[in-house]
Amino acid sequence: MMSSYPHVSFYFSVSFNGIGKSSIDTQFQSVGGLSVEMQTENVAEGGENRFEHILPVRSKYSDLVLKRGLFTDSELIHWCFDAFESTIIKPVSLNISMLNEEGTPLFSWHVVHAWPKKWSVSDLNAEQNALAIETFELNYRYFRTLKT
Repeated sequence: MMSSYPHVSFYFSVSFNGIGKSSIDTQFQSVGGLSVEMQTENVAEGGENRFEHILPVRSKYSDLVLKRGLFTDSELIHWCFDAFESTIIKPVSLNISMLNEEGTPLFSWHVVHAWPKKWSVSDLNAEQNALAIETFELNYRYFRTLKT
């Protein structure tokens, strides 16, 4: 069923295939980096000085950025630090779904061959009363949309 109104982006879910079986590892406050752009190559034509041809080369995907409150123990953190400390990278796939009021997926993305590129925690500051936020930056090959 097609909807005639734009959907809100604050109700979503993230699920990793192969890690993060606990509910802790599927809860995030934000997801960013679901974008793709076409890389191009400029080609000058001999004898034609007024313009260059711009040709498509390949798709380039941004890094995926996931943010949540800092947890002291989770499978997702162990997966990241296994990669950072031993350089044994175990890529996984994950699904990101935008949900409707009933929790049914409206739109989903399947992210393929993701691996941890960076992990960080927000600044620790004794003058603020704020949650510590951990950020996961994942590289991936590509994503595709899933029919819901």
